[in-house]
Amino acid sequence: MAEFTQERLGALNAAYARCIDNDEVEAWPAFFQERCLYVINTAENHAAGMQAGVIYADTRAMLRDRVSALREANVYERHRYRHIVGLPFMLGVQDGVASVETPFLVVRIMRDGATEVFASGRYQDRVVEGADGQLSFAERLVICDSRNFDTLLAIPL
Repeated sequence: MAEFTQERLGALNAAYARCIDNDEVEAWPAFFQERCLYVINTAENHAAGMQAGVIYADTRAMLRDRVSALREANVYERHRYRHIVGLPFMLGVQDGVASVETPFLVVRIMRDGATEVFASGRYQDRVVEGADGQLSFAERLVICDSRNFDTLLAIPL
């Protein structure tokens, strides 16, 4: 039986944020199951049941493709993120899957040093424990508070 403690869920979120913030995005897909769901959407669209989102991926392979595009194909001004992630709140566990909600704030730091709030919102996750005992995301919905997205939404949130 999987143990979904706040400490383990918090460690998963901390490792996830560290991976992105340290520009180690090649490791980012490993936080997800092979068949998974990763969506960035607005709170307004999410509440209305619009599930496609600004970014939509439903396999780990799609996440790897996103990283490849980020590194090789996309042209954008260099920047980085710093995630501030709140405490995960367990909504429940059913059939070995934890439903978890975690608030986040992401600031973006541009090449010239300019820093601004880039995104705020909540992660709405379905977390599972693998055979190796590690937690991973079966689903991560990134639900952003604002309906406005900057065109530099290239790095995963």
